Amino acid sequence: MQSNASHQQETVSTGFLMKFVLLSVVAAVLTVAIKASAAWITGSVGFLSDALESIVNLVAALVALWALAVSGKPADHNHDFGHGKAEYMSSLVEGALIFVAAAGIIVSAINRFVHPQPLEAIGIGLVLSVIATVLNLVVGLILIRVGRKHRSITLEADGHHLMTDVWTTVGVIIGVGLLLVFPTQLWIDPLVALIVGLNILWTGFRLVRRSAVGLLDAALPADEVSAIREAMDGVIGDARVTVSDLRTRESGRQRFVQTTVIVPGHWTVERAHDLADDIEVAIDRTFPETQTVVHIEPGPSEHPDPQPALPPDPDHPSI
Repeated sequence: MQSNASHQQETVSTGFLMKFVLLSVVAAVLTVAIKASAAWITGSVGFLSDALESIVNLVAALVALWALAVSGKPADHNHDFGHGKAEYMSSLVEGALIFVAAAGIIVSAINRFVHPQPLEAIGIGLVLSVIATVLNLVVGLILIRVGRKHRSITLEADGHHLMTDVWTTVGVIIGVGLLLVFPTQLWIDPLVALIVGLNILWTGFRLVRRSAVGLLDAALPADEVSAIREAMDGVIGDARVTVSDLRTRESGRQRFVQTTVIVPGHWTVERAHDLADDIEVAIDRTFPETQTVVHIEPGPSEHPDPQPALPPDPDHPSI
């Protein structure tokens, strides 16, 4: 059972992570403004596609803010296991938004192939895009690092999305920069936008796939399951005690462990209960905030209770 101290730690962790999502929101607002300015000044569909993706980043960051706020709520009468899966919903929404943005970028690129237009003030647009790229790079790396450390798929997904935006902008900068060298090759700009759109589609697919796996109650990673087994073995220390039916699952940042422990049949209820408590504490020490359920079952008894002595039979006295 999760302790009050553990629950308080979870609340603090959620508030801590929300600060980084707010950082993502601020970065997204600034990036949209910078890239939109570059697209408006140059008339580049490549810069426009980059700005559209940044708008998706902004919406995704707002959804992530909501998801973290919901996932940090404790269990209630309608959600016995908490609200951790809200983070997967955030990632699904982000993936869907990516698909929408990619579709708009691809349509714009095809239209520019059909109706090519010369670009203006390319140098200013490149400078603005470089500034936006550096901003996204710094914030994206921070979100990924913190998300991995605290097992937040929402924060990690948001960070990876920003990193995708970084590489997208790098591609746009290279493509538009080539127009400075080959100003008559107007097909370069829509080609870059088309490549950007396809790359964004792949990113969206990966996010949706990972979220779908999480919603299907995937087991914990193999290395974490091994660590849980080691923690249990460390407190059992008795060859007569066996562990069976170890089951794990994750829900956002929350871990759930369920297992059956078979103890010698002659053990008292108190002794078996103490062992179950020790196992829960060991797992919580290895992975804080893990909700562990230990079911105790009796095994063979090495010291069976002696048969009660029969009263003497008066008709057949013993010799």
